[in-house]
Amino acid sequence: MSRAGRSMDWGFPRWRSYGSSREAAQVRLCDRHGCTEPGKCPAPKSPNSPDRWYFCQKHAAEYNAGWDYFAGLDAEEAARRESDEQTHNAGYKESAHYGWATSGDGSRSRDELRALEALGLDPDADFDAVRKAWRTKAKEVHPDVKPNDPEAAKAFQTYQLAYEVLRAAEDRREWKG
Repeated sequence: MSRAGRSMDWGFPRWRSYGSSREAAQVRLCDRHGCTEPGKCPAPKSPNSPDRWYFCQKHAAEYNAGWDYFAGLDAEEAARRESDEQTHNAGYKESAHYGWATSGDGSRSRDELRALEALGLDPDADFDAVRKAWRTKAKEVHPDVKPNDPEAAKAFQTYQLAYEVLRAAEDRREWKG
């Protein structure tokens, strides 16, 4: 009866790194001829085919740059295929609530839209435009410029409140990590 060999995993510290083993790891190379990088990005060989190429990131970007889903179809057949795909739930666009959203795509609250309207801006205006519009309008109706004018004071308060709402929303959107 032969004795078992000594394991390298005994005791502490481990004598080999975690995740290492004596077996060789299988690495799939890029399917592009002559490339020696690992092929980690699957790409379809043809539309509606389960066969895949496996490219490195660089060659996958080259492949996808020239990809046309409607290649070989005439205009009416392409339109029909597009409408067929949008009849079931896989064809619906993802809601902005679940993705990274930008201004003007439904990510602004009702208060922000009212504030933008008070400043005379579009719903997709960025914060630099908000700041510029606020400064311009506030200078026109500032109480120091128009003293004893109740309409100007009310307009100034409206612009000030609109700016505060939009500044708070911008602070919430900005990631401070």
